[in-house]
Amino acid sequence: MTLIIGNTIAFIASILMVYSGIFKNKKKILFVQNIQMILLAISNLVLGGITGCIINAIGVVRNTLCYYEKFNLIEKIIIIVLSVGLTLIFNNMGIVGIFPLISIVVYTLFMTTKKLLYFKYLVIFTMVMWAIYDITIKNYIAFIFDIFTIVTNIIAIININRK
Repeated sequence: MTLIIGNTIAFIASILMVYSGIFKNKKKILFVQNIQMILLAISNLVLGGITGCIINAIGVVRNTLCYYEKFNLIEKIIIIVLSVGLTLIFNNMGIVGIFPLISIVVYTLFMTTKKLLYFKYLVIFTMVMWAIYDITIKNYIAFIFDIFTIVTNIIAIININRK
């Protein structure tokens, strides 16, 4: 039953994840990602993905700070230290449990880029990390949508390069 509940919540979150890939406005992307990450945190928790839940919850805080343009070096350091500390304390999945941490650290370091193209590449990298994690915790719906998000961002990159 937890597999069905976790994947159902992930389905709703994943639709939002793919949807965020079509935006060209960073604030819209961040807003939709916050809703998505809250739902994915719940889904990860239901499916036993503790580090995924933690990283998604921290990601909401990080994205909110970035949305309001209150995300500077000090906040980046705090987010990264908090992410590393909590992941190391609560990781029960070995190396795969570290993938959400890699995702948030890389995303946190580079999310303030002003170049939309670089931001799209960043989303693709983080989705690869999440795809590996999601398939491991049996979050099959999220895994499928991770792949869809990668594809929509590749399409967006192609469209940006055409212009």
